[in-house]
Amino acid sequence: MFEDILIKLAKELDSKSIPYMIIGGQAVLLYGEPRLTKDIDVTLGVDIDKLDELLNSIKKIDLLPLPEYIEDFVGKTFVLPVKDLITSIRVDFIFSKTSYEAQAIKNSNKIKIKDSFVKFARLEDVIIHKIFAGRPRDLEDIKSILIKNPDFDKNYIKKWLKEFDNLIRGKSFMNIFDEFLKN
Repeated sequence: MFEDILIKLAKELDSKSIPYMIIGGQAVLLYGEPRLTKDIDVTLGVDIDKLDELLNSIKKIDLLPLPEYIEDFVGKTFVLPVKDLITSIRVDFIFSKTSYEAQAIKNSNKIKIKDSFVKFARLEDVIIHKIFAGRPRDLEDIKSILIKNPDFDKNYIKKWLKEFDNLIRGKSFMNIFDEFLKN
């Protein structure tokens, strides 16, 4: 089920030259321990000015937008939630034009699924996303990724977390990451 949706997403986004990477639970399945996930999270390397283009693309691959007032919702949240008409699996498209996201998408890993390739965030970027989200489930995901992948680029993660700490006053993403390194 999920594999088929990932493949059709990748083919459509690639055909329209829309930069993307799979993040969230699907990426954790790739790098961490198996766990239940009910959706697919896709970071797009475009701003919301590409919403119409995305809406045209999702119609072609049988995805239905969930918000009643799509433009208003996306304008406030930078997220377009949709569901697959065949399986009812939810897909969240997250719009982003930050330099961090652009670099993360550029460095994403092409993972072969059946006869296709799907771009997944590198494990370092999955860790950064999970630290940024900070929910208990995200912190458990980080543990499983680190246990399974002891050789990772700590300096890359630290570089971006320090930058986020400087941008967002009152947050200390580095402290969260340092706690994982102690264990």
